[in-house]
Amino acid sequence: MKFQPDIAADANVITRQEAGRIWVGQQPYAHSLLVPRAGEVLRWDVAALAGLTPAHFERIAALRPELVIFGSGARLRFVAPALLRSLIDARIGVETMDTPAACRTFNVLASEGRLVLAALLVESIPPA
Repeated sequence: MKFQPDIAADANVITRQEAGRIWVGQQPYAHSLLVPRAGEVLRWDVAALAGLTPAHFERIAALRPELVIFGSGARLRFVAPALLRSLIDARIGVETMDTPAACRTFNVLASEGRLVLAALLVESIPPA
């Protein structure tokens, strides 16, 4: 009996997440990123939740996913609905959760073939 679904060869898989870093496949990223179900992982130029603007979500809307999984960082935090207007107007669903949960949820939905995009906020770790 098979317990793991087949994953398309071109699908992105988030393989690891830790404070300040996310791996998609074997590639580590130390900045916020947009991860589509398949295709190129994109840098998302936002360093903290307070830095989000409508333009950040307009960029996501232009990619035309059916669902966005927004990872808000180490803990669950919501953005102002006005920031999400472009997604709402385009009838793109948005689910907000902390970044570790967003990574897990993205993998499940991507493995089901859903047209999902993870928008993951990776906050930098201050030097010790």
